[in-house]
Formats: sequence, C-alpha cells, structure tokens
Amino acid sequence: MQKITPCLWFDDQAEEAARFYVSIFRGSKIISIGRCTKDVSKHTGKRPGSVLTVSFKISGQDFLALNGGPIFKISEAVSFIVNCESQKEIDRHWAKLSTGGEESQCGWLKDKFGVSWQIVPTFVGEIMGGKDAAKAERLMSAVLTMKKLDLKKMKEAVRNPKRKSS
Repeated sequence: MQKITPCLWFDDQAEEAARFYVSIFRGSKIISIGRCTKDVSKHTGKRPGSVLTVSFKISGQDFLALNGGPIFKISEAVSFIVNCESQKEIDRHWAKLSTGGEESQCGWLKDKFGVSWQIVPTFVGEIMGGKDAAKAERLMSAVLTMKKLDLKKMKEAVRNPKRKSS
C-alpha cells in the first residue's frame, strides 16, 4: 500500500469518475467498490447498498473516490500532472480528459467532473528546474500562448534564443 493516497470527493459520481479515469490511462484498474451499510446510511443520507467509495489505480498511483455528497466541491487548487513523452500522448490525454470538460491555458484542463489536469511534456520539469534561466523563460513565454501544449513549438522556443513568442 502506498503511503499517501489522493481522495477525490464527489456528490454521487465516484464510480462513474473512477471508471472514466481507468479507461484513459494504461495500466489502470478499479480495485474495489465500498457500499453504504444501513448504519453508514443513517449518517450520510445515502441509500443502503449505494456506492460510497471506489478504490482505483491510475498508472500505478492509488486513488480513492468518495461519494460524500454536495458539501465540498472539487477546485483547481489541486491538479494532477500527466507527464507525456510525445505529442501523440499529449493529444490523446488532452482529447479524452477534456471531453465534456473545459480547456484552459498552459496545458491545463478540467474534466467533466471538475478535476483539474496538467497535460505536459516530461522535459518541462528539467528545463524549469535547470540552471539556464533564459531557456526556462523562453519555454514559459511559449507555453503562455497555448492551451493544449505543442511539443514542437516548445522545443523550438527552448532551442532558439532569438525566437519571439507570438
């Protein structure tokens, strides 16, 4: 068992969301579904036998989805970064996760459940955490002009010190 597991709070879409996520990422699966008992039902207002929790794994990372009711809402304050090796992978994850959701700037999107994702090439962390501040600045200038990230344009911005972002 991993030490820290993110828990996503939903009103009543935990199972639907978990199934959606495991359908997108290779090596993912539903682990278990916990249902409301009669006693739990008295405290939650959820119908006995209805889905309360869904344990699932996305690309090796454990998650828990909870049908906690409408009390708390998911926000952009927490997002999940999907590190991608190619434009094809960026395009695939972007298309699937943004369907029914909302595209944003700089590789960010919200899926149809309101969960925020950052779909980014793996090299971004290396450049942004590297010692060449000028490369990092050129990369960020390029990223700020995009919604879905364009790997070719990003690499060109990093390579070409004379490139101006438009």
